[in-house]
Amino acid sequence: LPIVLQLVAQGQFRVLKLPLGFIKVLQWFFAIFAFSTCGSYSGVFRMSVECKNRTESDLSIEVEFEYPFRLHQEYFDAPTCKESNKERIFLFGDHSSSAEFFVTIGVFAFLYTTAALCIYVFFFEKYKEKNKGPLIDLVVTGVFAFMWLVSSAAWAKGLSDVKKATDPDAVITMIGACKEEENHCREVHDPVMSGLNTSVAFGFINLVLWAGNLWFVFKETSFFGGAPPLQEKPAGADAYGEKGAYEQDPYASNQGGYQPNYSQEGYDQVCVGLGHIAACHHDNIPTSVCLYITYRGHSTGRAMASRGPPLPSPIRCEVTGSR
Repeated sequence: LPIVLQLVAQGQFRVLKLPLGFIKVLQWFFAIFAFSTCGSYSGVFRMSVECKNRTESDLSIEVEFEYPFRLHQEYFDAPTCKESNKERIFLFGDHSSSAEFFVTIGVFAFLYTTAALCIYVFFFEKYKEKNKGPLIDLVVTGVFAFMWLVSSAAWAKGLSDVKKATDPDAVITMIGACKEEENHCREVHDPVMSGLNTSVAFGFINLVLWAGNLWFVFKETSFFGGAPPLQEKPAGADAYGEKGAYEQDPYASNQGGYQPNYSQEGYDQVCVGLGHIAACHHDNIPTSVCLYITYRGHSTGRAMASRGPPLPSPIRCEVTGSR
């Protein structure tokens, strides 16, 4: 229990308020509704066969069927209206493939959304690291959106066939005694199909949720805003030695090091840029080293001091050559 409380305390539950996390929560709930309403269904319908000889009649023939709707395995015994004999009649059709496919997609969608929500809450920073998490999420979301379309359409067609196969009026035509005019057959109770109708509706709702969530997952990838802007490399780490001393400039004077000219009134310094060499001029500058950092080839930039107080401004810099 303490470990659970610690994980909850460290979780970033604010992500669930964002469209990315909130839609995942909806997907989690509607996936449960979809596979549970279909996978837990069981139905029954009743018929009556009234023979000319009332003693041979059966006024309550009950037929049960359930998921996965292998109706060709479901049967009932009906009177033949001939000396109390019975005939065994099987329903028609096997609709298990579409029903099981629909339930399978629902279960896998539930498992994936559960894992995704855990990652969103507890490992969201790692999820966005190197763009791998959003890319995987985008691909899986697209696959599930397509699978919900296929499975929902297939199950809608399968449900239509199940309704036809379990229609009492259609089943009565399969009873031999009902083909004789002297006998009277009728339906007593129709099967309740509201749960299965709801499962189809939940399937298409899941399709909308997963297809719509593609946009919000796509926004988390690097493709949405393009490549991130390039950051100018700081000059301080490369321009200074291990102890903060100024490294020798390959473009300095022939004497092999930086040689400031103190005889000038304006204290000239050699500035090292990312792509240029510039001369930096300023009056009354203390003994320090000026690093002039150019910005994409322009002669405007900033100055830094490796020793002494910061350089006063304004500083006038001129490009004197290219590296």
